[in-house]
Amino acid sequence: MRLRRIDGGPACEVEILACDGKSIRVTIDGVEIAGEIEPAADGGAVLRIDGRRTRVAGARARHAIQVAAGPAAFEFVTVEGRVGGAHHGLAAAEVAAPMPGKVLRVLVEEGAVVAHGQGLIVLEAMKMETTIAAESDATVKKIRVSTGDAVDHGQILIEFSPAPANPSAPESPAQGE
Repeated sequence: MRLRRIDGGPACEVEILACDGKSIRVTIDGVEIAGEIEPAADGGAVLRIDGRRTRVAGARARHAIQVAAGPAAFEFVTVEGRVGGAHHGLAAAEVAAPMPGKVLRVLVEEGAVVAHGQGLIVLEAMKMETTIAAESDATVKKIRVSTGDAVDHGQILIEFSPAPANPSAPESPAQGE
C-alpha cells in the first residue's frame, strides 16, 4: 500500500512493503524501516524500531487512514496509480485486518479475479463498518476468515496470487479498462 500524508504536515510518502501482524517493513520517503509489532488489548499496538517503543493506533476513514504514533497524529490517503502496479504483480500478497473487529461480509470467493479498489471484506469495529479493498488487480488465492469471525489487528484475512495476464479472461472483465 502506498500512502501520502495530507494532514497539513510536511509531505511524505509511506509504502507498506510487508506486514504479518508481528513485524512490519515500510519505506518513508524512500528510506526502508523495519520494526516489530506487539498488539495491545485496545486494538492499538506497540511498535519497536531499533529498541525504541512507540504506541501506535490507526483507523481507516472513508477516504483516509488516520494514524497516531506516540504524541503525533497523521492522516494519509492512498496514492492512486501505483507505479507499475498492474505490470509488476501484486501491491501486496495478502490483506491484513487494519483493526480488531468482526467480519460482517466476505464480498469475494476463492479463485475470483479482483480489480484494484474492489471491495473484499466488510469489517465492523466500534460500531462502524469498514470495507477493505484490493490494492491491485489479483486473484483470490485463499480466504482465511468467514462471516461472523472476530479478527485481531494485523490478522491475515485474504491471500492473493497475481491476476491473469490475459485481460480478456472471462472472470476479469474490469481488467484493462
